[in-house]
Amino acid sequence: MQTLDVITPVVDDPFVYGQIAAANSLSDIFAMGAEVLTAMNIVGFDSCNLAADALGEILRGGAGKVEEAGGLLVGGHTIEAPEMTYGLSVTGTVHPQKVLRNDTPRIGDLLILTKPLGMGMITTGIKADLLSDEATRRAATLLARLNLYAARSMRDFDVSACTDVTGFGLAGHAFEMSGKGRVTLRFDYDALPIVPEAIEMAAMGIIPAGTYANESYLKEKVRFKKEVPEPMILFDAQTSGGLLIAVKQSEAHKLLQRIRDEGDETAAIVGSVEEASEAAIVVE
Repeated sequence: MQTLDVITPVVDDPFVYGQIAAANSLSDIFAMGAEVLTAMNIVGFDSCNLAADALGEILRGGAGKVEEAGGLLVGGHTIEAPEMTYGLSVTGTVHPQKVLRNDTPRIGDLLILTKPLGMGMITTGIKADLLSDEATRRAATLLARLNLYAARSMRDFDVSACTDVTGFGLAGHAFEMSGKGRVTLRFDYDALPIVPEAIEMAAMGIIPAGTYANESYLKEKVRFKKEVPEPMILFDAQTSGGLLIAVKQSEAHKLLQRIRDEGDETAAIVGSVEEASEAAIVVE
């Protein structure tokens, strides 16, 4: 399995940025049920606005996350760029019969989300210096957390599909998981884990452009069955988001407890897979 992803800085600390970017890049490997084998750094370095030692801290943060995932960092490539970008090209391995796809959920499965939503709004708030130091630290911890532990937890359970929730938001990745309407994914809004400060940011209009783009594309594919406090949370463009897992109903609570025991304490059962109905995604 191979994947590649890069992001621009979402926090000021270069070491933490390196951790977050690496966690984001590694996530696709975990979502496919694979283990990390090797990784290579992909860097666009903005030397006009960043000191040379910042690059070393970014790479050190990334290397630590590759090591945590059990992989080897085997090199990479750096170019001068007008805007800082960093990420990884990752190679992973998985048994061919155990590959998890992102669009094959079974009707009757329950849906587990392993990380809270709202990180696009949070990172936008961080850039605008609107979050407290404590809120920023909590967000950075969530962003830098690997999906490795939730992914390993899945292996003992009957999982039919999995995806990581990143730039297309929960709605976008759920639409993909539904097979673009082959089935309906029904979400309980009140069950969704949401970073509290994200609601505050949304109320202030601190919403990333990518979130608005997601909402514009997906609004006809999502049906809200009730008024919710902040509908844009469904469309929020995440960085290093959690896994959305479709698992056999009878095993869902056991898997959820395993995931929480492994450290993803805000993981929750957030919905179910049903026969296709009035929309690919229904929120109630």
